[in-house]
Amino acid sequence: MRSQRRHSMERADKEVSVAAMKEYYKQFDPRSYLRYNYIPPRADFTRTDSIVPWKLSCLHRAFQEGDVHGRTLIDIGSGPTIYQLLSACEHFSNIIMTDFLEVNRQEIRRWLHGEPDTFDWTAFLQHACELEGKGCSWPEKAKRLRTAIHDVIPIDVHSPNPLHPYSLPELADCLVSSFCLEAVSPDRTSFQKALTNLGTLLKPNGHFLMIGALDESYYQVADGVHIPVVPVDQEFVSATLKSCGYEICTFQCYTLPQDMKVGVDDVAGIFFVKAKKK
Repeated sequence: MRSQRRHSMERADKEVSVAAMKEYYKQFDPRSYLRYNYIPPRADFTRTDSIVPWKLSCLHRAFQEGDVHGRTLIDIGSGPTIYQLLSACEHFSNIIMTDFLEVNRQEIRRWLHGEPDTFDWTAFLQHACELEGKGCSWPEKAKRLRTAIHDVIPIDVHSPNPLHPYSLPELADCLVSSFCLEAVSPDRTSFQKALTNLGTLLKPNGHFLMIGALDESYYQVADGVHIPVVPVDQEFVSATLKSCGYEICTFQCYTLPQDMKVGVDDVAGIFFVKAKKK
């Protein structure tokens, strides 16, 4: 009886912790987040050591290798960004974007509908085209991405059925996730559980492309508002993926140059992993 009571209390504590993370995110400001992370120096396309060009290069290579293909791709925790799908739209015709926050889903829909005063992704589109040898076709890529995105829906990675009540017609051939699990999990156990939950959305032999922060404990989501992040490293991420039934194909790490530390987080670096579900 005492053991059962202890386990019940542990579950309650976990629920409170996950609930606390959800409360933090009510303060998330998409425009501030974009301003902190997606303008120079972090998005400086004249520099080979800038963060965003590095991320785009990793995604480009992952898709160009030819083994990531199919029809349906789900972007996990899209936030208010579209850059993570610029290579994907050349290979997948049915892209589903997801986020826990309605303000982020609204920001994405505004870009999809071509509304004025949305974040300017032109430089990102141009860079992706240059990586593909299509330097002059960025308006076509923007149109292709808008056509490929079929839905923008809620997600809760901490739920055993992350997309409920949305019903997937078919499991995904690929999952993409950028700066999501470590940023929404109160601890490493929750991170692992969330990764397990997401595995229910992916076909066997499907791929998971994940970008995340290394050794980060907080990041800024609005003026004066910081959200805690569970610090992770390559060893933990690799072990967690393997324990969840993935084979790691590629694992790359990027160390943040000093001038990229602009005061909106304490991230030490970034990882990119390409994994395959067994």
